[in-house]
Amino acid sequence: MKWLDKLLRKWKDITREPDFEEEDRDGVGEEEEVQDFTNREFRQDYVKGRLERIAQASKEMENLTYEYDTVTSDLRDMEEIEALPEEEAEELKNVAKKVELLQNSRDDYTVRKRRMSDERFYQIERMLDEIEEGTAKLKEAEQYQELIKKDLNRLEGERHAYYYRKNELLGIIADTRGMAFIFTIALVLCFGMLLILQFLLEMDTRAGYLITAAVGAVAITVIYVKHTDAKRELKKVESSINKLIVLHNKVKIRYVNNTNLLDYLYLKYDVKSADELQKLWENYDKEKEEREKIRRAELDLDYNQQELIKILRRYRIKDPAIWLHQTEAILDHKEMVEIRHNLIIRRQSLRRRMDYNKEVAAGGAQKEIKELVKQYPQYAGEIIEMVEMYEKSM
Repeated sequence: MKWLDKLLRKWKDITREPDFEEEDRDGVGEEEEVQDFTNREFRQDYVKGRLERIAQASKEMENLTYEYDTVTSDLRDMEEIEALPEEEAEELKNVAKKVELLQNSRDDYTVRKRRMSDERFYQIERMLDEIEEGTAKLKEAEQYQELIKKDLNRLEGERHAYYYRKNELLGIIADTRGMAFIFTIALVLCFGMLLILQFLLEMDTRAGYLITAAVGAVAITVIYVKHTDAKRELKKVESSINKLIVLHNKVKIRYVNNTNLLDYLYLKYDVKSADELQKLWENYDKEKEEREKIRRAELDLDYNQQELIKILRRYRIKDPAIWLHQTEAILDHKEMVEIRHNLIIRRQSLRRRMDYNKEVAAGGAQKEIKELVKQYPQYAGEIIEMVEMYEKSM
């Protein structure tokens, strides 16, 4: 259990960010299972499922942390630029103004029909090292989303079918009980009538006793067999429902993570589909080739860009090359605010995903394991051993 506490404390430190206020993301409500923790197989499946959820959340957090640190670094660069003294800020703006004017002159000189806007071009350029991986990741996520939806629909259909069968079996059990009661009353009445005929009317009722006893025995046997079979099948149906609920909840966790991943990738690349990003990437390659021919002749622009990078490096800007294409933000505070807002939204999206994995996927699973140990201390040793074995395997 120390491993679980340590993991959650680590995530809490990673996701602590006092500079920007963010909204919490609601967790996924899991369906309540029909739980029987005295059953060893169910108990072990239950604990294993929670441990797998923690491991899955841990892997997701590693990927999110890298992306989160990159976005945070960009925000810190902005803070460094905006905190420059007036004289140094003026020097930076003068060089940025020259770069911007040269860029505008180049654009006026090379009037042509473009495949994409400057904003779009530079956006793709900033993400060029990861756009191939991003396109593949988007396609994979979209395909996976469809598979998850199909799985959810299939599981939902199976669950409804089992619930329908469960209700049928409950009806059969109730009916057999009623029938048993009715047949018992009928047998009592029949034997009562036979006694009256025998002792009051002095009739020979031996055959009647035999027939009544035989019919009663057959009826009770049939009812008992039907009742027993229904109860046996009901246990199997309830066990299947439990397994479906556990599986359904696992799939829903994957669905939420994958939906969050898609939302973030769409926001990050500013597209609505993987096909759109693929087309942008292809257009970017053609656009870049044409712009490269013009760029070689623009030594003036290159010189001033290098000057801008030197100045930015002097002020501890981690990624100064980005600002070659964001000179307008250096000159215009509103543009700087807009870019920061976009970065904050991206970081909020990452934070929500990190909070979800920390609080719901991992924290909820840890709480459930601790609660199980608390409620069933007789199984504490077995549960702790499973946790330790799972920790060693990671």
